[in-house]
Amino acid sequence: MPSPSNPYALIFDMDGVIIDNTAAQARAFQLLFRDLGLTTNARRLLRRLNGMPAGQILKTVFTNPVPDKKIEEYAAQRELLYRVLYWNKRQEVAGLRGFLQAARTAGFRIALGTGSGDDTIAYILDYLDLRRYFDVVVGKDDVTKGKPHPDTYATTARKLGLPPQQCVVFEDALLGEQAAYRAGMRCIALSTTLKPSDFQAPLLVIPDFTHLTPERVLALLEQHPEAPKPKK
Repeated sequence: MPSPSNPYALIFDMDGVIIDNTAAQARAFQLLFRDLGLTTNARRLLRRLNGMPAGQILKTVFTNPVPDKKIEEYAAQRELLYRVLYWNKRQEVAGLRGFLQAARTAGFRIALGTGSGDDTIAYILDYLDLRRYFDVVVGKDDVTKGKPHPDTYATTARKLGLPPQQCVVFEDALLGEQAAYRAGMRCIALSTTLKPSDFQAPLLVIPDFTHLTPERVLALLEQHPEAPKPKK
């Protein structure tokens, strides 16, 4: 297993990875679009753009430019809708807590790298009492560019004090997978949002964390020492 002098890190996205909340996210976007008189299909939109900060996603749905201040207002409205919809449904993906405990015991460093802001991170991590498992937490306020830019995962690795080749990312979104590869990292995918065949080149696709052990992760990392090249 990883040694203290040469550890591996597990970097988790939040939405769709430690929680299965994509349906609530899509519903919140759809309600906002209805309020704005837009006909965009939120589920199809999120298949392509899930992983981006909400404001960046919203910028893509308007035919004409919308001022940043207005985009921020729309993003805040969507966030409120999402929290109301998801309030009583907050729970971690099956097997997550046990996997995190086993990974820490096995010597892995553990981090969170998400496009969400601090308030939204707290809404999940602190409610579920998961923050104590993470050595580092990186959100949208810690980086200049969101996914698929590598900033989120590169910053997380830097804060962990580890090179990219010693980090594996857990993702449910195509843009997140691309961000991992652009950061020089390998990826394990969760099929909470997409079909396994939708991903580019993950080490493994799992439905939840009951299907994974730290030993399996280490074996996969040793079998596949190079990160895939990102798609253009």
